[in-house]
Amino acid sequence: MASPAATEPSSAVAGFFSAGFRPFFLFGALQPALMMALWVPWFLGLSHLPSAMPPVAWHQHELMFGYVPAVIAGFLLTAVPNWTGRKPLSGLPLVLLFVLWLAGRGAIACSDWIGAATAMAVAAAFLPVLALIVLRELVLAGNRRNYKVVVALGALFAAELLFFYEVDRYGFAEFADRMAIGTIIMLVTIIGGRIIPAFTGNWLRQQNPGGLPPSFDRFDMACMVLAFAALTCWLIAARIDALAWPAGMLMLAAGTAQFARQVRWAPLRTFAEPLVTVLHVAFFFVPAGFLLTGAALLSGDPGLRTAGVHAWTVGAIGGMTLAVMTRATRGHSGQMLHAPASTVLAIYVPILLAALARIGAALAPELTMVLLPLSGTCWIVAFLGFVVLYGPLLLRKA
Repeated sequence: MASPAATEPSSAVAGFFSAGFRPFFLFGALQPALMMALWVPWFLGLSHLPSAMPPVAWHQHELMFGYVPAVIAGFLLTAVPNWTGRKPLSGLPLVLLFVLWLAGRGAIACSDWIGAATAMAVAAAFLPVLALIVLRELVLAGNRRNYKVVVALGALFAAELLFFYEVDRYGFAEFADRMAIGTIIMLVTIIGGRIIPAFTGNWLRQQNPGGLPPSFDRFDMACMVLAFAALTCWLIAARIDALAWPAGMLMLAAGTAQFARQVRWAPLRTFAEPLVTVLHVAFFFVPAGFLLTGAALLSGDPGLRTAGVHAWTVGAIGGMTLAVMTRATRGHSGQMLHAPASTVLAIYVPILLAALARIGAALAPELTMVLLPLSGTCWIVAFLGFVVLYGPLLLRKA
């Protein structure tokens, strides 16, 4: 009979790969911290990576097609079993999926050594494999209403292929970058538009009686349609300059609508619980990104354009993913749905400062050498804070 010491490591590994959120949230948080630690000095000319991609393209790729898919995988592989009633992906299949994601990160970072084509093939394999896994579960359960998540994964995969083409041909990717950002922001507005009022309502019922946020209704649907139209026009405007003005007007309208939508969720009544407040703070960067991007399209100001993109990527995407990961990890590990001071100070405050500093660097380029490193440092602190505080919960046996 094997001794307890001999079986404990395998048991720990089995526990870690018992649910998708465990490996993908933990290493998904490690990856953006490491990415930023490598990218800032590379961007400032202080170091170099053996990547065939230029620094900005590598940074874009690893955020949009590295970090974000990891969080999506962790979320979907946990949510789909709840949607379908089927067993979650675990064990060896989950290990292989995780290794595929990890291989993509290494391949892109070392693409100068292994060849760009090989690196792209390895990196691009993750999203379609994840989409097929999710689609299989939905089809077997007859769950058609959630096919839209597979469509979103397909759009993100198409954006990644286009990204590789643009970088290979032009040395940078604008159309694919906009396509990826637009796809992810639509996911944030859809998923956030459901979970934020729901979680806020649940908390208000217990702690702050009064009016509750309305359920998803026709106003929300109209805001979603307007956001989709604005993002689509913004995407096409990357190739057709004449669309800059209508895209800008649509962006301003969409930003105003998303802000009005968020006001209905009673964000100012949630300050007593940071686990809820952080969702509202992160979502605020969605309308902010629309408004800044709209102003950029109408004025042609490159600073506003960069500020708008980073309001979405650092503020909305970075903030929302950390908010969801902290809440989901606490919930699935049996912790109270309350964010302690350590979570606020080590995760929520740094990611907010990272977003504000990055937007500030875009609007005040003369301060770039101060604000860009500050933003990068705060970003690293936020994600390492998640690893330190929530890693033990993710590593704990199910």
